[in-house]
Amino acid sequence: MKPVAHRALHDFKHNILAGIITAGPLFITWLVFSFVIGVLAKVGLPIVALLAVVFPGSISESKGFQYTLAVIITVVLFYLVGKVTSEVVGRQMFELFEAALENLPVVNKIYTSVRQAVDTLMNKKNSGQRVVLIDFPSPGQKSIGFLTHMLADATTGAPIAAVLVPQAINPSSSYLQFVPMSSITETDLTMEQAMSMLLTGGAVCPEVIHYSAPPAAVVDRLGRAIPVSIAVESPEAVAKGGQQEG
Repeated sequence: MKPVAHRALHDFKHNILAGIITAGPLFITWLVFSFVIGVLAKVGLPIVALLAVVFPGSISESKGFQYTLAVIITVVLFYLVGKVTSEVVGRQMFELFEAALENLPVVNKIYTSVRQAVDTLMNKKNSGQRVVLIDFPSPGQKSIGFLTHMLADATTGAPIAAVLVPQAINPSSSYLQFVPMSSITETDLTMEQAMSMLLTGGAVCPEVIHYSAPPAAVVDRLGRAIPVSIAVESPEAVAKGGQQEG
């Protein structure tokens, strides 16, 4: 390849990479934002269509206007539902509505599962629900998971964790893994931090996380436990201390 062509190809690759690095966060933000807006619009569009039938000529035929109006209507509906259910009477009415749904075949299974998933992600009812790391999809490769429930192995009695493993960029698609507690790596990540990492594909991420399991206890020649920091950082000091004890 001629030097001029080689340099042009190198510049092209460099500029493409620079563009991806620069525009990547904006593109991911746009994807998430457009997904949320699309969901809100799908909820409100049937209401807009109904209003257009009930009040002919009152709704513009512009698709953009109807789309925007649908989003606004959905947001207002969510606000009103939240406002009503925050009151005692409204909360009691909603509980009656939930009880009615739970008596409907098929619907009760779907609603109960979704309700539990939302409560888990919102960290409700169970402070034990937390962000963990597990070996997935293969040993040595860690994935973020939400520990949602604890159960026991019927054979050995060993504790087993039910861990929801969301997919990056699209956390609504997830895997449910049952993992021995001995294979769980605890983290100090909050739900918000974990969701930010997932939605941005790791672009928004803490500088330090608990990736490895705590090391096994270390003892000196006299059988005494040694703090891990001392055992790792200053073995000479530990040996010297053991000689002094002798």
